[in-house]
Amino acid sequence: MCGIAGYVGFEREGLLERMTASIVHRGPDDAGHFHDGDAALGHRRLSIVDLAGGHQPMESPCGRFVIAFNGEIYNHLDLRRDLGAAPARSDSPAAVSR
Repeated sequence: MCGIAGYVGFEREGLLERMTASIVHRGPDDAGHFHDGDAALGHRRLSIVDLAGGHQPMESPCGRFVIAFNGEIYNHLDLRRDLGAAPARSDSPAAVSR
């Protein structure tokens, strides 16, 4: 099971990194952080699908949206095909949401 952390408000130096460090037990395989002004989103990953890729938070191709996802989308390959999704940088189920 992965872990997600974040905040909205005044930027606090190192806060997101401390938050994700406190949930390392939920996702020991990878950590990712996204900062944009007064908003921040962090993710700890337990790799199940796409062990090498799937780094999160993921940014949409246009750069407008960011997602941190925890869960499984079992038909993610079918969804990509049916939606005509552009090739993603990862085979992770989270990438289909981009």
